[in-house]
Amino acid sequence: MYLFSDKFYPSARKCTKGLPGAVLVFLTGLSLHAAPAVAQVSGAATGGTAVMVPATLPQTSGFRQALAAAASGDEAVQNFFRDRGYESFWTSEGPEGITRRAALLAALDGAAFHALPVARYDAAGLRRAFAQLRSEGDRGRLEIRMTRALLDYARDLSSGVLTPARIDPGIVRSLPRPEEPEVLAAFAADPQRLLNSLSPRNPEYVRLLRARADLQRQIAGGGWGRTITAKSLRPGSEGPEVVALRDRLAAMGYLGRSATASYDGSIVAAVRAFQEDQGLSADGVAGEATLRALNTAAEERLAAVTVAIERERWANIPRGDRHIWVNLTDYTVKLIDDGKVSFETRAVIGSTKDEKRTPEFSHRMTYLEVNPDWTVPPGIIRRDYLPKLQANPNALSHLKVVDSRGREIPRSAINFSAYTARNFPFSLKQPPGPSNALGRVKFMFPNPWSIYLHDTPDKHLFARDARAFSSGCVRLNDPFDFAYALLARQSDDPKGLFQRALNSGKQTRINLEEPVPVHLDYRTAFSDARGKMQYRRDIYGRDAAIHAALIKAGVTP
Repeated sequence: MYLFSDKFYPSARKCTKGLPGAVLVFLTGLSLHAAPAVAQVSGAATGGTAVMVPATLPQTSGFRQALAAAASGDEAVQNFFRDRGYESFWTSEGPEGITRRAALLAALDGAAFHALPVARYDAAGLRRAFAQLRSEGDRGRLEIRMTRALLDYARDLSSGVLTPARIDPGIVRSLPRPEEPEVLAAFAADPQRLLNSLSPRNPEYVRLLRARADLQRQIAGGGWGRTITAKSLRPGSEGPEVVALRDRLAAMGYLGRSATASYDGSIVAAVRAFQEDQGLSADGVAGEATLRALNTAAEERLAAVTVAIERERWANIPRGDRHIWVNLTDYTVKLIDDGKVSFETRAVIGSTKDEKRTPEFSHRMTYLEVNPDWTVPPGIIRRDYLPKLQANPNALSHLKVVDSRGREIPRSAINFSAYTARNFPFSLKQPPGPSNALGRVKFMFPNPWSIYLHDTPDKHLFARDARAFSSGCVRLNDPFDFAYALLARQSDDPKGLFQRALNSGKQTRINLEEPVPVHLDYRTAFSDARGKMQYRRDIYGRDAAIHAALIKAGVTP
């Protein structure tokens, strides 16, 4: 867990301007000052209504027994109170107890703004419990409830409400779950500092929070107006459907005030801007794909942003001053240097078939392989190639059949029909060359899923808007330029270094002197360099499943 760190995202503080005060400044004032018979909980921390509760009860063995019983089975909480000698942490009368409970309850009040499940922490129920304390047993149980609320909130805000692999097996990233003893120790030392450190430091998180609040206001105001029923609109079109297009573009912020009922230059410009933000070909014509995106309800965009907020929590790690971001839904690979895109290329990703979808994870790129051979992944052999070889042993003639010792085996010596997908003992390899399936270079970040970035001899697919066609790996439109950009930090002549290896015709490894983090991500909602929201289609259906799981967990739409 990376507590208190502004190191990686120094601009995050700038992005908080204008956010609700309840999210940025935690309230104080929950007080249990002893009175002759009662103690008062101030209105500031109870939603504005002062309530009266019994005076502080002595910490007898009954208090400790109730506390120990309530913490049973929760090792971190048990150890925390044991190390404190089973003294009260939240319900004491002193200033430390007042500060702790005020800080936590005020933080929980901001849970909805962060798209967290409010009921999971039950701030209202905790306040009622303070107001209804009647026995030392009540007090012991409340100590554990408050502690558990802190730990649940810290986990959810810092690393996500959900465990992604339970939602989709293709999301295989490791979550930055906080260590509970560290959370408790840090909160005990400085409650406010701990709470302020939990949310992701990446400025994108704040932009997504702001976009979510904007969409909620838009929905409350009626959304973006009526949908467009036309199948296609283009420059020169006129009539009520153009008016609907105009009004929807205006509601979305792409067009200023206008009374035009014709598809004029202002409409063309607005449509182009919208298309760019959707990853569509920006031709200014409202065709089928553009109208489908224009007719997407604000509620659907809100769902995408809510999921992106959760995804941002899953990725709450130092991403690297230099890193590679592969956004699968955008079909792009970007090299990021100090927060700015220094190189970008189109990509082809895994197809929408379950077994071919590109997984999501983070790793480190360590080397380039120039003039690579291609060892066919076992899954492709089982699924696609073995049936072809069984039907025709001479099929796939561009591939060599290799045994476990690396020896090439003549096809005439193999009865392919004698094997099944489970016991096929051979590998299939394609030698280096311009027709190799991996092209002339691959970019390696060795991982258990055998996923990497690579060149391809098949370039025509890059011209399409939707590019989910591979068997899982990521193909690059401009692999040579990508190689030059990666090598520029370790060579005065990166192009020459790469071309010498390429022209040798030999399989050559070029190690990266500084490994580069690679993040394979899946964002249907994200902001661009201007801070403007971009939206993409949920091509694998992952975000729909995540959103459903968030709603089930208690996140409000």
